[in-house]
Amino acid sequence: MAVVLLILIIIALIGADQAVKYWAVAELKPKGTMEFIHFGDFKIFDLTYLENDGAIFGSMSGKRWFLIGFTAIVVAAGIVILFKLRKRSKLLNCALVLFIAGGIGNLIDRIRFGYVVDLFELKLFNFAIFNVADIYVTFAVILMVIYVLFVDGKIEKKLKSTQAEAEKNE
Repeated sequence: MAVVLLILIIIALIGADQAVKYWAVAELKPKGTMEFIHFGDFKIFDLTYLENDGAIFGSMSGKRWFLIGFTAIVVAAGIVILFKLRKRSKLLNCALVLFIAGGIGNLIDRIRFGYVVDLFELKLFNFAIFNVADIYVTFAVILMVIYVLFVDGKIEKKLKSTQAEAEKNE
């Protein structure tokens, strides 16, 4: 996949994340919570404004600079891997693009506000409140697991076969 296209997709995903968070700060913050998806009294999703100064499930609360540094290092590693392995697999590219965009989206919040703006509250399972960038990272991890379990081994086998064939023909 072309480098420019990958960069444009990352920028678009970050833009979508930041636009949703902008809406949350401007419209949702004053209200606190809005009903979103309900069937009668059965609640599935609400929109609830939350300023999360920690990591997943509020862990590491107040560790702003550590979280900024750690996220920056992980995002930088993701960028290096993406550009090093971009010709390897579209699935891996997709996972890395989502991972990088999600990391940068939350990094922008941490640098700008000192916390991450969260807004999606899954009421069905009484789950954590999360944001678009978190969704990107979650899907990225799922895609990476699929890649490692089902794709990478086949690619490695094919590369070794191709290398062995090339050596044989020399």
